Amino acid sequence: MLLTLYKLMLIAILTGFLFSIFLVFAGKYLKGRLAILSALVPLGLFVYFLNFSKRIANGEVISQTFEWVPSLGVNLGFTLDGVSLIFALMITGIGFLVFAYTAAYLKGHEFLDRFYGYLGIFMAAMLGVVLSDNIISLFVFWELTSISSFFLIGFNNKEEASRKSAILALAITGTGGLLLLAGVLILGNVAGTYSIAEMLSSKEVIADSAHYILIVLLIFGAAFTKSAQFPFHFWLPGAMKAPTPVSTYLHSATMVKAGVYLLMRFTPVLGSTELWNSTLIIVGATTMVYAAIHTIFRTDLKGILAYSTISALGVLVFLIGLGTQDALLAACVFILVHALYKATLFLVTGIIDHETGTRDITKLAGLRKVLLPVAIAGILAAISNAGIPPSFGFLGKDLIYEATLHFGNSAVLLTILAIVTNILLLYAGFLAGIKPFTGKLPTTFEKVHLPSFLMWLPPLILATLGILIGLFPSIIQGSLIQPAVTALGESGSEIQLKLWHGFNLILALSATTIGVGALLYFIMKPSQKLENGIAKLEFIAPQTLVEKFGFGFGKFSRFTTGLIQNGYLRYYVSVIILFLVILTGYTLIQNTKYVFDYDSFSVLTVYEVLTVLVMIVGILFTVFTKSRLAAVAAMGVVGLAISLIFVYYSAPDLAMTQFSIDTLTVILFVLVLYKLPKYLNFSDYKVRIKDGVLSLVFGALITVLALEVLSEPQGSQLTDYYAENAYVLAKGKNVVNVILVDFRGIDTFMEIAVLTIAAIGVFSLLKLRLTSKNRR
Repeated sequence: MLLTLYKLMLIAILTGFLFSIFLVFAGKYLKGRLAILSALVPLGLFVYFLNFSKRIANGEVISQTFEWVPSLGVNLGFTLDGVSLIFALMITGIGFLVFAYTAAYLKGHEFLDRFYGYLGIFMAAMLGVVLSDNIISLFVFWELTSISSFFLIGFNNKEEASRKSAILALAITGTGGLLLLAGVLILGNVAGTYSIAEMLSSKEVIADSAHYILIVLLIFGAAFTKSAQFPFHFWLPGAMKAPTPVSTYLHSATMVKAGVYLLMRFTPVLGSTELWNSTLIIVGATTMVYAAIHTIFRTDLKGILAYSTISALGVLVFLIGLGTQDALLAACVFILVHALYKATLFLVTGIIDHETGTRDITKLAGLRKVLLPVAIAGILAAISNAGIPPSFGFLGKDLIYEATLHFGNSAVLLTILAIVTNILLLYAGFLAGIKPFTGKLPTTFEKVHLPSFLMWLPPLILATLGILIGLFPSIIQGSLIQPAVTALGESGSEIQLKLWHGFNLILALSATTIGVGALLYFIMKPSQKLENGIAKLEFIAPQTLVEKFGFGFGKFSRFTTGLIQNGYLRYYVSVIILFLVILTGYTLIQNTKYVFDYDSFSVLTVYEVLTVLVMIVGILFTVFTKSRLAAVAAMGVVGLAISLIFVYYSAPDLAMTQFSIDTLTVILFVLVLYKLPKYLNFSDYKVRIKDGVLSLVFGALITVLALEVLSEPQGSQLTDYYAENAYVLAKGKNVVNVILVDFRGIDTFMEIAVLTIAAIGVFSLLKLRLTSKNRR
């Protein structure tokens, strides 16, 4: 049984992709009552990963590897340890509840199947991220999360705000993906492996490398953009334009925590240095305080939750930066704490918006009278968010204070920052989880009714778990938290999660946090005036600065485009060739080695001279004829003459290749040109003379390059290797074909892909039918 589970890890990751493919053909059957069946996919995966918890608790690390591109050291290697198990269970467990919630929330939506398809892809990509041991495959899955989240955030694509938010999120996280690619490539080169597990034995080599700072900065860039750290945080509030299931899934338990996971996973490899720890502490502290302050000035429930999420992510980065066992323990616990209460609050917000039609916190009150189960879930989540005993959040908050208090000389400052952040997060949690349900019910909401149980049961389950785990922390202590802390390189004493530690300083700080936070909630009321006040500072906000840069860059691009592009392909080709002539010509003038040795030339034969004359005549006829078909025929003659030259010099394989390609090209040209109008004069004789001179110069340049190549030493190990192994390894006698198809197969494949994309574009243009409105 365990062996079977072991072998299924790759299939488990691919299940989401397979589910999405299945929806392409059968999605129309899952738009009605059967939509709930989609939730069986994440539920099955949750049960699958839960089966590993006992083995992980016993200290086992489960690995599985499939060869992908072994020649490049790239494989599909997966590792399941304490850290990856926590994330896998969050992805699938909360995923199950979100899938079920969606069945009611988007009931009757014409694109419900498409939405489930995007969710399936995203879930699979996230599982790939947290389970990948090979950093190249991790990058691939990382990018898939960005792409799938783009479609999820922009699901309401008829709304301009949704489209803009999706593009912004993709731009920020996509840039982080490029940084990650650069970072992992350099890291793999330095470590001599792309396996994270194998890198652990090369930690000192990596730290002593001249590229260490660059690697760390690139990894930071990827993590900070994905996990919305200041100043890259602004894409996340904009992403709240997405449907509530997206906000819940992406922004509480999965996507935004991918950056946190990346930092946790690389802490044993790149951590324990001043650069690593100090940067994370500074960025995390700045983010958590900055975003927590912003929650005071928001009136939209999703806006409040967005900034409180950013603040919580800052707390996690801050704790990883501290790097002590206490801090890493607090981070592992807080990941779960935050996932439970924040997913609950997002789902509750979705119900409120779905039933009342508003998320304006200044208009919401008394909803407990019509949405009692939802009110219970919201209040329980707010209690956990506030860290009020006996909630799970109480443990998480105490562990944070314990980590900061034990951090040497900076303990006081760091603890103060943590207290301020937690006070403001408590305020935000009370606004989102308690404010809408207390007070008098407005008359406009008297007809609000309780939605389907599929909507209110998921948040109630999550909120209840937040209390149960607080009461019985042993549920997760040995099976999840201890293995996770061990996986982060802290294999010290056994951890103990307890709700009560007696009367001490940490308890006093918790009580202060709760008291001040509750007082702030009763004193400070959210208002549009406060929101308008903070809006006056938008001109210095990171988002504004980035948008201004983007606008300026776009303006510069339009200027340069108008300057150098006039719509004529001949002009573009001329510019490219002229650039190549100047750049390459200058280099050749400085470094030309070839010297003409007429004695080494072979004697010209009559048929060689005649063939060259035919080529010259064909070229001249092609240039000066006024018939397209005649020009194509003349070019065909030139091509056949080149084939003959290959034959003369004992290269029949090249001759056949040239003949086949040239014949096909002539036929395609004839088919295309036959549909075009007669010659039109778009240039005068001066332009044609210029083009002719440029062509001759370019031809001369190519000739010189060819002669330079001939002057190089002929002995080549690569040539001998190809000749000796073409048949042995690739079973091909045509060495040129073997090189193209096998030895340089990836390069050829990419060329084919480019041509295919170009062909699809041309075909689309040929099929395009513009109306008069489109033309305008």
